[in-house]
Amino acid sequence: MRLSIGCRLTYQLAQPTPMIAMLSVHYSRAADLERPDHLITTPSVPMHAYRDIFGNWCNRFVAPAGELVLSTDAVIRDAGRTDPYAPGAPQLAVEALPDEVLGFLLGSRYCDTDVLSDEAWQRFGQTEPGWARVQAICDFVHNHIRFGYEHARSTRTASEGLAEGQGVCRDYTHLAIAFCRCMNIPARYCTGYLGDVGVPLPHAPGDFAAWMEVYLGGDWWVFDPRNNVPRQSRVLIARGRDAADVPLTHSFGSADLQGFEVWTDELR
Repeated sequence: MRLSIGCRLTYQLAQPTPMIAMLSVHYSRAADLERPDHLITTPSVPMHAYRDIFGNWCNRFVAPAGELVLSTDAVIRDAGRTDPYAPGAPQLAVEALPDEVLGFLLGSRYCDTDVLSDEAWQRFGQTEPGWARVQAICDFVHNHIRFGYEHARSTRTASEGLAEGQGVCRDYTHLAIAFCRCMNIPARYCTGYLGDVGVPLPHAPGDFAAWMEVYLGGDWWVFDPRNNVPRQSRVLIARGRDAADVPLTHSFGSADLQGFEVWTDELR
């Protein structure tokens, strides 16, 4: 299938403000782009692109005072597969993990494993290690947190999400990641496009999505505690330890978000 993907974000800035935008499709999907997702700024400003320490594509620029619009508009080919399912994937002992995944066992800005360790072992210590344990974590998080955009808060940690029982997709993901790491399962945060392919009507307004990848049996596997069912046609933008590593935009100064539009539409 072919998907139309893109976004239009409108900001109001009181003064010239340096910004970083992470709105480009991940390099692992770049070959699938029929029409590239070039980042457009209105008004036009000079930009410099670079890769961060996780390999994500970033654009940095200085936004002028006044209104700024960031937009992308692309077409990507997609196989239409649902998230892979491998219930026999085992949990590896820490000493058997590759060096490059060890960092995804550690606490991070929003995944405060030191606070949640005892809670995790009490809740999940008796579950079967591996896929079943991760699924038990996702089941708990999915049922515990109440979704609502009115509950969004950019400073909420995993432990606060557990205590408050409300949030948006990033809060589901942070809590599930933190629990996995507490149980010695490497987990990393993902952000990207997730449309409603294969989902019955009515559909919610378009948005970016957060999910996690968990390292089991020598490979990374997608888990989505917010939806907690296999979904089709995810388009990855970026991976990191948590949302602090992969903000869609980061401003070094005040930037008031006044407009937000995202689309992921199947082309007929």
